[in-house]
Amino acid sequence: MSGRQDGSPMNERRARISREISERTGITEALIERLVRRFYDRVRADPVLGPIFAERITHWEPHLQQMFAFWSSVALLTGRYHGRPMPKHAPLPVSAEHFDRWLTLFEETARELCTPEAAAHFAERARNIAQSLEMGVAQHRGILLAPGERLGDGAILSPEPATR
Repeated sequence: MSGRQDGSPMNERRARISREISERTGITEALIERLVRRFYDRVRADPVLGPIFAERITHWEPHLQQMFAFWSSVALLTGRYHGRPMPKHAPLPVSAEHFDRWLTLFEETARELCTPEAAAHFAERARNIAQSLEMGVAQHRGILLAPGERLGDGAILSPEPATR
């Protein structure tokens, strides 16, 4: 057997790990849904990010459902998300400014809604996601970012002191 059926050792281990993370941080599926909904409310109203999303998402509920599964997989290691985010993000007209704004809004929302432990857990993962997506967008444009380099509008930005 593949180990993917209900009650399999892999699923039992995944459930145990998810439970341990939840107990340590206070993150639950309900918290993830509140965080994602509040975050995307802010994104939609944001002058930097809102227009990019508005051009691509007209039906928000299916997108939010995907994001609930994504953050469940990222934060609690539930394995609920089975998509491929890089192909959807790689062609976007974004730069370091957009990733920084995304991260700022996400971290502010997490601090507002979560315990300090949960906010830190979400923020660490969000930083990794933003960095990975920024590198993927750059590669899609034929740019290889060196450590510390950021993606500018059509160019590479010099490394800046960390402000995150």
